[in-house]
Amino acid sequence: MKKIMIETKSFNFKQFSIFGGQSGMPVSTDGVLLGAWANFANKNRIIDIGSGTGLLSLMIAQRYVSASIDAVDIDRHAIEAATININNSPWKERITLHHGDVTALPFNEKFDGVICNPPYFNSGEQAKNSQRATARHTHTLAHNALIEHCFNITTEGASAYFILPTPEGEVFINLANASGWSVSRRLEVKTTEKKSPSRLLFELVKDPNKLVITEREQLTIHSNGGYSDPFIKLTKDFYLKM
Repeated sequence: MKKIMIETKSFNFKQFSIFGGQSGMPVSTDGVLLGAWANFANKNRIIDIGSGTGLLSLMIAQRYVSASIDAVDIDRHAIEAATININNSPWKERITLHHGDVTALPFNEKFDGVICNPPYFNSGEQAKNSQRATARHTHTLAHNALIEHCFNITTEGASAYFILPTPEGEVFINLANASGWSVSRRLEVKTTEKKSPSRLLFELVKDPNKLVITEREQLTIHSNGGYSDPFIKLTKDFYLKM
């Protein structure tokens, strides 16, 4: 049997480090983009669903000094790595880890913010590594169930942030619109100027009046042989070389 090699080195950011352990997706550009783009100004209680190694929780804790964050993941290996990363950070007092299915966990209070880099493959061959498969495939958390549960555990006026490949993101948005959410911001991400957008970041809001105007933006990651100025501006508080 071929041995699966697991990367165990840490990925160092400016104010914290991410140790991957045996988790499926230790650090991704998707996660960094989402954590840098989400806006939780005036939000106090945030839930990070599918928190993995704790990347998004740590980014939000760094950016919003008064926020408390509940980080939830179903994968034991991810929780083990996140425990190390959070305990070694300056914000361990504000982040609470939960191991389990978010749809089955009881919470004493509702949240006014949600952040989630959800699984997105609905079909096709799953990754051979079981932790990576859990992180990437919707068999562990279907999008319609995720949308409904986010609605149930949030307060009126709450914001929820997601990133998905563009086709899956459009489907997700349609499901969210049908479930009481409204889309207030969208960011289409291209790897280079000549390519079509491959990722879609979006903000959903619980607006009972439905008076929401969607802001549309576009971001290109690479330009002129390096990172584009907008990408650097968005992520410079985190990446060491920005």
